[in-house]
Amino acid sequence: MSKTVEEITLNDGTSVPVIGLGTYGLNGNAGASAITSAIEIGYRLIDTAYNYENEGTVGEAIRRSTVPREELRITSKLPGRYHEYNKAVTTIQESLYRANLDYYDLYLIHWPNPKQDHYVEAWQALIDAKKWGLIRSIGVCNFLPEHLVRLEKETGVLPSINQIELHPFFNQEEQRKWHMEHNVKTESWSPLARANDVLQNDKLQKIADSHNKTISQVILRWHHQLGAIPIPKSASPVRQLENISIFDFSLSDAEMELVAELTRPDGRNKNQDPAEYEEF
Repeated sequence: MSKTVEEITLNDGTSVPVIGLGTYGLNGNAGASAITSAIEIGYRLIDTAYNYENEGTVGEAIRRSTVPREELRITSKLPGRYHEYNKAVTTIQESLYRANLDYYDLYLIHWPNPKQDHYVEAWQALIDAKKWGLIRSIGVCNFLPEHLVRLEKETGVLPSINQIELHPFFNQEEQRKWHMEHNVKTESWSPLARANDVLQNDKLQKIADSHNKTISQVILRWHHQLGAIPIPKSASPVRQLENISIFDFSLSDAEMELVAELTRPDGRNKNQDPAEYEEF
């Protein structure tokens, strides 16, 4: 059973599906099989990263699938240890070689690492790699508004996407508002939060029951109605299909508000504050 997922247009004119597949932890043959399954089910946006050490697995899944490469949107990410311009250019090329791809549809800076303060030159490397045809669209992850303002001020280019931690326990209202005002799309990593906690939430269960849906589907629908692009990870074909089956119902304004009210000041999963946290 294959689902068709609508796409949205980014600020650079390219388009991406409104839901994707996260692949962290999907490695080797089992990972390739899981990702191929997702592609066959209907996922067209596949999210990986240099530091996931599975770009090759994603490439193998693409080759196994029956879907033409040009119908897919493949994302990877630049790690913090390669933010210096020349290292970033080489790493983008290495990312492509690992996946055996000619281009990435979307390439992101994984974290700003502001203490190192090389993220602007990393951004310049992405801008140039886009000019060279190695990347179709460029973006970032975990950048705060202050980082985004600096990118635009120093390079004249704003990211098309900012992938941030976003889930019912951490709804990122201010960050999302900034994105919307500046035409940067929000992508949600860890969209289902700590699954064990959130999937036992009574308020969410009540909403799910009223729509004859699962809690996961309610949360992913909440992301969609916020205008965010969730990228839930699952190796299970049953769960993959469940996660992508969110387009035949809608949440009311009251239900959207009930989900939003679950947010917490300390809602981050691992306390990874982009103003402080560094990833290499």
